[in-house]
Amino acid sequence: MPAASSGLQPAAARLLDALLKQSTGVQAARNELRWMQEALKQSPATVSGSTDIESMLHRRVTGEPLQYILGTQPFGPLNLLTRPPVLIPRPETEDWTIRLSERLRSFGKAPISLLDLCTGSGCIPILLCHLLPGGSLHATGVDLSQAAVQLARDNSEVCNVTIPPEGPVLPEQCGDWTCNTFLPLLGNIRDPAFVAACGLRPPYDVITSNPPYITKDDYDKLSPSVKDWEDPRALIGDPEGEATHEDARGLTFYHTIADLLATASRGLLKADGLVALEVGEGQANAVAEILEQKAHMKDIEIWKDPWDKERVVVGKN
Repeated sequence: MPAASSGLQPAAARLLDALLKQSTGVQAARNELRWMQEALKQSPATVSGSTDIESMLHRRVTGEPLQYILGTQPFGPLNLLTRPPVLIPRPETEDWTIRLSERLRSFGKAPISLLDLCTGSGCIPILLCHLLPGGSLHATGVDLSQAAVQLARDNSEVCNVTIPPEGPVLPEQCGDWTCNTFLPLLGNIRDPAFVAACGLRPPYDVITSNPPYITKDDYDKLSPSVKDWEDPRALIGDPEGEATHEDARGLTFYHTIADLLATASRGLLKADGLVALEVGEGQANAVAEILEQKAHMKDIEIWKDPWDKERVVVGKN
């Protein structure tokens, strides 16, 4: 796609030429240009900081992720809002969330209470709320980033998922709701008092999480479009100065989650509850062992993603 044939003004055409040179190919650049033009035409309110194609192309050429420029990211049948520095929802997370929704449909109980740790954009609970029958799911999400919590609230609104105004839905209140609900809350799961600080209402039927799991060495090798834009707290699995396990290897948050599950005083998960945790490449067996040995989970499964990578560890209480 020569820039001259794109119908762009000269400055925009030069930027498109630069994008062509750094992209994976002509088709990729053509698609990106088309998506930018469609976003400006159809959803200009979501295109933060840009009012014309030239400024959008300039942002892309300088390395900004396309999802932040467009302001949205498809996730299942939804179109979620995206804003830096909140982690951009990934296709592998979409895949297992849809698979989990199918599992929950045959869960044998309703409504289901769910806690999503490190909720980020809220993509997991919001998609589950969308896919499951109305009134069958009441979800709570926790994240330490105020930007993430606000984005999760905004995504709930644009996806027509109800945010309960009085805090987490109590079990005795579930019958009063004919719709699914999601409540994003600010909190740090590594704070020993986070359950009380967030006002959580355990125990939950299901706990999900896509926690930070990238090792520092691997993080340093990531492309600038990731490192320069997405919150490192949502990516690095062993926070500097906070990893307490010799075998950290990006697994610090899985140890934290297992410790939370194992602490009887918190009682986070019901006796027959389900846990689903996304993992990085090569981590599935280690995470399964952590859940089995520290949290005494059973019937542990490892789900592969569409690219044949072991992506999710699922266990029962």
